[in-house]
Amino acid sequence: METVQVVIVGAGVVGFSTAVCVAEALPFCSVTLVADKFSPDTTSDGAAGILFAAEYPDIPLERQKHWFKDSFDHLLAIAHSQHSPEAGVMLSSGWQIFKEVPANKKPFWSEFVIGFRNMTDSELKRFPDHRFGQAFTTIKCECSSYLPWLEKRFREAGGRVEQRKVHSLQELSTNFDLIVNCSGLGSKTLVGDAEVYPVRGQVLKVEAPWLQHFIRDGDGKTYIYPGIHSVTVGGTRQDGDWRLQVDQGDSKSILERCSRLEPSLSRAKVLGEWVGLRPSRRNPRVERETVQLQGRRLPVVHNYGHGGWGVTLAWGTAVDALGLVKQCLQEMPPRAKL
Repeated sequence: METVQVVIVGAGVVGFSTAVCVAEALPFCSVTLVADKFSPDTTSDGAAGILFAAEYPDIPLERQKHWFKDSFDHLLAIAHSQHSPEAGVMLSSGWQIFKEVPANKKPFWSEFVIGFRNMTDSELKRFPDHRFGQAFTTIKCECSSYLPWLEKRFREAGGRVEQRKVHSLQELSTNFDLIVNCSGLGSKTLVGDAEVYPVRGQVLKVEAPWLQHFIRDGDGKTYIYPGIHSVTVGGTRQDGDWRLQVDQGDSKSILERCSRLEPSLSRAKVLGEWVGLRPSRRNPRVERETVQLQGRRLPVVHNYGHGGWGVTLAWGTAVDALGLVKQCLQEMPPRAKL
């Protein structure tokens, strides 16, 4: 089979996961990943990277389950391997707590994490403002280690990496036969998707090696995630807010809220502050289309719009995107492969 030139746009966790899936599964393709920002400067780098998810309104639940399970199984295998420290993937146990009992006490992903159960009354006593909670073990994936590890794996599979800003899909149409768009928030301008919007997230990294368990408020705004090198505390969920500067008012609020859940945090040393814009959409876009670019009909596979669940769903949606790439290749006329 002739070599097919495939380009992946975007070097966040979704872009590199998709690039690895395509390069490893399709050795007859020449795969290039193009992006203007790489780790440590991607949105993924600041993500706490802990695996659980919200439900998207318009995507069949079975498909969401596949995404979650594929991601969880992939990362669990890494956590249990010798690659765990280099890849920044570890098991993490803790609690998700709620001020009001949620309508759905058993989220769709509960069957895939380890040891999911409701918290006992005595466990909840520690959080007097909260009436309900869930205890489980999941995975924490630290992208500042995981992204360079994925890049290495991608290069070992023959992938090439290019740093430049892509302003339009037209630019790619002369050198490539198939485009995979993992540009996150960039899809707003790159493919004119008005449904993509930023949700601003601010977090702090603190030194608190005595903390071993995560705590997350069910509203998603307050959380404490111990990691390999530091503890991530957050956060904010500010829809439509494009500010990338650290807001000191937010930092103060984060520390106050987190210290209410974990009083010892008031003694923790702040190592750094970070802001990122989650690439949000009502539903992630994982689908294919054919576009007319400079007189050529080119297949485009989209994989973006994961919001705050990019690390959680990256591998699962990458497996899906790989399936769509395979469909496009099967339908390609032979002359397009020259």
